[in-house]
Amino acid sequence: MSLKSRISGDQEGVETLLRNARFELMPFDSFDEEIEHLPADATIAITTSPQLGIERTVEKTELAIEEGFEVVPHVAARYVEDREHLEEIARRLTEAGVTDIFVPGGDREEPVGEFESAYDFLTTLDEMEYEFEDVGITGYPEGHEFLDEETLAESMRKKEPYATYIVTQLCYDPEAVLEWIEDIRARGVDLPVEIGIPGVMKYQRLMQISQKVGVGDSVKFLKKTTGILGFVKQLIGSRGSYEPDDLVDGLGPYADDEAYGIRGIHIYTFNQTPDTESWRRGRLPS
Repeated sequence: MSLKSRISGDQEGVETLLRNARFELMPFDSFDEEIEHLPADATIAITTSPQLGIERTVEKTELAIEEGFEVVPHVAARYVEDREHLEEIARRLTEAGVTDIFVPGGDREEPVGEFESAYDFLTTLDEMEYEFEDVGITGYPEGHEFLDEETLAESMRKKEPYATYIVTQLCYDPEAVLEWIEDIRARGVDLPVEIGIPGVMKYQRLMQISQKVGVGDSVKFLKKTTGILGFVKQLIGSRGSYEPDDLVDGLGPYADDEAYGIRGIHIYTFNQTPDTESWRRGRLPS
């Protein structure tokens, strides 16, 4: 393949990822305003908020669907009280028209009820009358702050039969993501992967979020690729913002590679949708 053809193919991969991006939003007071900046046919993932609980996620899901969006609610296991509560949530989501849910364990130290993990949640849901066409589970390209690799691998092995795809934790390094996909494929995990990337935002806020969710290696990568002096200037500058160009450019060549099975990108907007959507549109042909 010629260099020109390869570059053209890479660009096509980037466009594929960006055109089909999923936008993650948090169900805060700004939610209704944030979705106004997104395309009318956008797919929106709505998180479970530690402060607001699972009820707010369900409410915002119902409202966003009424406005015409395709919605993927995060139903975090540790925020669901018991089987009866899960059945009520599943009923409301089904009646609203939800066909795709994402099931993380949830970042509560202590669960509110009987579900300790996503696996507990998924096995209980599997016994119910309510079904969803797609069910996402979590992947960790850079590991987990409290769990070792073997524990994570075993957890994914147990959850895989109940899931149809994986969403990765926030990561800035395309090579780390691709190597992780190669690793899970070697372990026999064939689920499609939706790659979690950060949206556009000020460096200072992004670093605070990154440290909170435990992506230390990615922070090192960001410093390396930006250059330490440039990184510091952007970090402390009032207008220094991160844009995920290098990340999507690094993933673009693999977008249609069946061996990697990339389902798309999942943009963690952190409710900064105007800048993120402006960047996304700017990367697409006019």
